[in-house]
Amino acid sequence: MEYWLRLLVHGGIRNILVNTHYRAAQVNDFIAGSEYVPYVTLVHEEILLGTGGTLLRNREFFGADPVMLIHGDNLSLFNVRDFVRAFEERPKGAEITMMTFDTDAPQNCGIVELDSFGIVRGFYEKVQNPPGRLANGAVYMLSGNVVGYLASLGKEFIDFSTEVIPHFIGRMNTFHNKIYHRDIGTPESLSAAQSELPLALSRFSLN
Repeated sequence: MEYWLRLLVHGGIRNILVNTHYRAAQVNDFIAGSEYVPYVTLVHEEILLGTGGTLLRNREFFGADPVMLIHGDNLSLFNVRDFVRAFEERPKGAEITMMTFDTDAPQNCGIVELDSFGIVRGFYEKVQNPPGRLANGAVYMLSGNVVGYLASLGKEFIDFSTEVIPHFIGRMNTFHNKIYHRDIGTPESLSAAQSELPLALSRFSLN
């Protein structure tokens, strides 16, 4: 979380919602003792609603503004302003900008297929023989229309990967993370990130 908050605040994102569930008290204590208190609003889900459900539950926080959606079990280094610019300059009709990266474990990721304009035309969520290594980084910029779509589903629990992304195929452009990105949701991937991160940080600047 320290890496994410530092990245976002230095990138000009100053209105951040953090959803807690697992070890919520530990997260609360970290935020309370950090320099990021002015920028963070904490909400708690006793029962998880899925990524889409969390967005919908907190739609008043976002209003009609675009939303940067981040899955916190990723470790990522990228230029936040460039990512936002990719969304602002997205092709007409695109509602989502998806971060992509090259994965060394494609069977454990959502693999994407792009057309010549960088628009997502195919999405394969954790299949045994995916068509390539270009993966969804689970970091997005969303237009206000996406939250409107969530509301139209008429339910509380909404899985973003299986219920939202398929609906927006053909209406998502991409931003490729060439610096560093890894899903750290397993002990093995966390261990790999711990060995890779020092070198990645040595080549990365927040400025």
